[in-house]
Amino acid sequence: MANQYTGSCLCGQLRYEVEGSFESFYLCHCRHCQKDTGSAHSANLFSASGKLRWLTGSEGLRTYTLPGTRHAKSFCGVCSSALPSLQLGGTLLVVPAGSLEGEISLAPTAHLFCASRAGWDRELEKVVQLPGLPG
Repeated sequence: MANQYTGSCLCGQLRYEVEGSFESFYLCHCRHCQKDTGSAHSANLFSASGKLRWLTGSEGLRTYTLPGTRHAKSFCGVCSSALPSLQLGGTLLVVPAGSLEGEISLAPTAHLFCASRAGWDRELEKVVQLPGLPG
């Protein structure tokens, strides 16, 4: 039996499922991923064999490809949440880990583009950890 995953955007208008396995899970620190996530890195799962099926809202899906690069991001046209995309001519499924519902058993495979890593993205296990908002 194949693995099956479901996911959605923040507002819930776009929902999807993936059937298959993820071969890798990368944390990418390149400047493009920092800009499009607004954070230290992206966290994406990759599958060469997984099948993506949109359950609801596919007409609201938007994709931006940075000119002159292979960098692309699919997102919800309402809430802008990152969503899965087919890349490299449709041969590679890229799924933002945070868009999945539930836990995944695959741990990150590697950090990519560490030469671009944000200076403040170091030794984060030493930063105070709170269960919710401060105060």
